[in-house]
Amino acid sequence: MSDTPNQAILLLEDGNVFYGKSFGKKGTTTGEICFNTGMTGYQEVFTDPSYYGQIVIMNSVHVGNYGTLDQDMESDCVKVKGIIGRNLEMQYSRFASQESMQEYFEEQNIVAIDQVDTRALVIHIREAGAMNCIISSDISDIETLKKMLKEVPSMDGLELASVVSTKKTYTLGNENAPLRVAVLDYGIKKNILRCLVERGAYVKVFNAKTSFETLEEFHPDGYFLSNGPGDPDAMDYAIDTVKKILAQKKPFFGICLGHQLLALANGIPTFKMHHGHRGLNHPVKNVITGKCEITTQNHGFGIDPDAVRKNKNFTVTHINLNDDSVEGIMMNDRPAFSVQYHPESTPGPHDSRYLFDQFFEMMNARVSVMA
Repeated sequence: MSDTPNQAILLLEDGNVFYGKSFGKKGTTTGEICFNTGMTGYQEVFTDPSYYGQIVIMNSVHVGNYGTLDQDMESDCVKVKGIIGRNLEMQYSRFASQESMQEYFEEQNIVAIDQVDTRALVIHIREAGAMNCIISSDISDIETLKKMLKEVPSMDGLELASVVSTKKTYTLGNENAPLRVAVLDYGIKKNILRCLVERGAYVKVFNAKTSFETLEEFHPDGYFLSNGPGDPDAMDYAIDTVKKILAQKKPFFGICLGHQLLALANGIPTFKMHHGHRGLNHPVKNVITGKCEITTQNHGFGIDPDAVRKNKNFTVTHINLNDDSVEGIMMNDRPAFSVQYHPESTPGPHDSRYLFDQFFEMMNARVSVMA
């Protein structure tokens, strides 16, 4: 590669090198490579805290063509470590947009690489599996980049939820609402909170490491555990809290990382997937109703399917129709359930929003009994 101002390098942990053009901030960034198959909703992807520590391949050919808007952000800033694209667009067509993706990335300090054959790259990751990578637009020496890449820790065993969690407790909704939900934030998306508030809950969002005793002081009618990045098995503090929550037999709903923590708290192991599920078109079957849902997904870990099926305290409620992985579980002796995918679905279809209604039905039933 000749040394010109607009060039960038993508180096994979297995030694494969891809060349392209610099986009966003010039510099060097590292993380675990993964890919998202969605055609829209790129800003929601960039700001999803579950992507913290990862460099995302955007599989759609054109990304950035409708610009950016603050209201499309799922957290307070971009959480991905870097972006890989085929055509990262400088121009945008949406009249309401505030700035281009180039301006947005520069403002958010995001290093990206453009003009990469993303289809070929995705095929390679599907076959080779998840691995670390490095993008650089200011270092052209491959050996230097290899040395830097060796210093990047594996996602396996990495605890990241406490890094992206809120530092301050905050509330949303009407304080006089009939239902109160305590939310443990492991990297929550804004639309999850909207889905809770618009159904009539007064929500209090707590830091990932908040003690169970502090959570109970809110007198919640139900507990919600959010999505988030990193290895769930490295979160002993959260697993202990989940056990204490479940002992109260209050309604419990977990999404993504929250789903994995529910499993771990009951002795069901998790595992790192070959390359994970990320996109907004994944088919899931609700085995209770027999209906299929098209779902939004973003996870690189899953729960052990054999262990959960052998556990008499659990029923598998949802399965992935692409690979038969477990997508949903519920406890048989208390009102606790979880799903691996994202029913708040930003971006994505609304097929699974009924799960929030299910959670509220559980809380209303408990309140009626307690009255």
